[in-house]
Amino acid sequence: MRRSPRDTALSARKISRRGLLLGGAQLAFMGVLGARMQHLQVEEADAFRLLADENRINIRLIPPARGQIFDRNGVVIADNVPSYRIVMVREDVPDVDMVLDRLAQIVHLSDDDRAKAVKASRATPLLPVTIVDRVTWQDVSRVEVNAPALPGISAEVGLSRIYPLGSEFAHVAGYVGPVSERDLSRYEDPPPVLRIPRFQIGKVGVEARQESLLRGTAGSKRVEVNNTGRVMRELGRTEGQAGSDLQLTVDHDLQAYVQARLGDESASAVVVDCETGDLLAIASSPSYDPNLFVRGISVADYAGLRDNDHRPLASKTVQDTYPPGSTFKMVTLLAALDAGIVGPNDTFKCNGHLEVSGRKFHCWKGAGHGNVDLEKSMSESCDVYYYELALQTGIERISAMAKKLGLGDKLGVPMSAESTGVAPTRDWKRARFGNDWVIGDSVNASIGQGFVATTPLQLAVMTARIATGRSVTPRLVKTVDGAEQPTGAGAPLDLNENHLRMVRKSMYAVSNDRRGTAYGSRIIADGMRMAGKTGTSQVRNITPEERRRGVIRNEDLPWERRDHALFVNYAPYDNPKIAVAIVVEHGGGGSKAAAPIGRDITLQALYGEDPPLDAYPTKDRERIRVQQAELKKLRRELGAVALGSRA
Repeated sequence: MRRSPRDTALSARKISRRGLLLGGAQLAFMGVLGARMQHLQVEEADAFRLLADENRINIRLIPPARGQIFDRNGVVIADNVPSYRIVMVREDVPDVDMVLDRLAQIVHLSDDDRAKAVKASRATPLLPVTIVDRVTWQDVSRVEVNAPALPGISAEVGLSRIYPLGSEFAHVAGYVGPVSERDLSRYEDPPPVLRIPRFQIGKVGVEARQESLLRGTAGSKRVEVNNTGRVMRELGRTEGQAGSDLQLTVDHDLQAYVQARLGDESASAVVVDCETGDLLAIASSPSYDPNLFVRGISVADYAGLRDNDHRPLASKTVQDTYPPGSTFKMVTLLAALDAGIVGPNDTFKCNGHLEVSGRKFHCWKGAGHGNVDLEKSMSESCDVYYYELALQTGIERISAMAKKLGLGDKLGVPMSAESTGVAPTRDWKRARFGNDWVIGDSVNASIGQGFVATTPLQLAVMTARIATGRSVTPRLVKTVDGAEQPTGAGAPLDLNENHLRMVRKSMYAVSNDRRGTAYGSRIIADGMRMAGKTGTSQVRNITPEERRRGVIRNEDLPWERRDHALFVNYAPYDNPKIAVAIVVEHGGGGSKAAAPIGRDITLQALYGEDPPLDAYPTKDRERIRVQQAELKKLRRELGAVALGSRA
């Protein structure tokens, strides 16, 4: 049947609309496709040509700048300096041995450097591996001139760690070194930056304990390389985050003085600010130059440090523990006062020894001290008095008091290998040795012998807590990127203030009473007088036979069998500002070996410079004048050595 003209026209209009819609859609699609093809083939042509040309775009990590470390006054302790190095990307080296042979003809390349580079490049063939570090600009120039003959080899500039003050802060700041497999094993998922060959991280000290703050985060860059592995240009870069800067509480000038004053002794010293807990100085002697480890210490240098009987590598202030000797007597006395065992006027008779369970426990003074009260017991350091207190007080109370004063627990400073020490109890001995506690153990513990063990840092904190009546806690990091960190001022201790006054007064007598064991090292300047306690801890047993013949003097014994010498103090007595602890290994008596050092360091810290001679007793002033001149010279020499080590 024929369609009417009207139907035909209507059908034609519908077909036209559909055609227009379909044609428009096709045209739009072709337009989008054409625009995309233009973007890919014209605008991105260079990038895709590079990708197609044997994958010549590499992505490389950019090591972050490590945070700096400063002293409390802004003096640089750990810094970064530019360092040139020669690197290799193994993937771009057609023949590793041949290329390294060519490199060795123009740059000094040791067999050890070569072996390390080959080993590292096998593990990370796509990353630049350092072949030789700390090269000169002339070495860099020779490598660049010979670039066509050295495919995959290039020169880079990076940052290397340096310690401008040399040995002064070695045990505090520590040092950095290349990442080891042991370092990587500490992470479930190691950060990519640790995979950069020869990337350095903290190994000991603050460098290690504050690694996460100091390290920062890596950046990355896209580079174009030619068919010989030579970097042609940088295509893009994403900056990383530099590590945080740390400011320590330690004062460089005081630290330098303490290090010089300790001299060649195997010794340690700690100075604590009683108000804030800031560690103003924390030194171990002898020390070492941490720059040696950054550069790669030689076998001979390391052997010299390792085999030295004074152990320069040990951070004695926190790592080593010692019997505290008579410096522990304040703990025993406070425990007895707290338990109501003794009062200021109660006396015990000292005949030179006390017999307990058929065994004689001797006082250091063979003839005895006679009738001894609280103040005399401390000032003249009568051992028998404290034996008597221990028998009545018991080890549990003594141990609890020790822990309240900061002994027997880690104090949490960011230094390596901090020791816990020992404030022994019955349960501790049973768990450690499988034996029951005996009464003789308490007698020994009362004077800081037997199982009692403390670090020099713990002794300084104990003294600060006695001086202030607060739970002073040591602080080593003052600021992080300028942000002040919490102080260690501490809350009031739950101790009777009257008891603390009795103990402080007895410590004052130690340094200021003519019979006091530290009277020879007293301070006479008004407003600067100190309260202290000497200590001598035995490292050998004295047999009954030796006592009958006469105890051998320390100076007649081999060095390693002599007693340790200790001294703790705080000053000024009426307004405590600092607390000090000194340990001289095998130094003999605390009065002779440790107290003079403690007095000198105390005055240096209080005055902030060499103290006036009239702060010392008249008889000492000429000797001190000469000593001050010698120490100034030594500090200048140490500074010169430190500057030389930077070259």
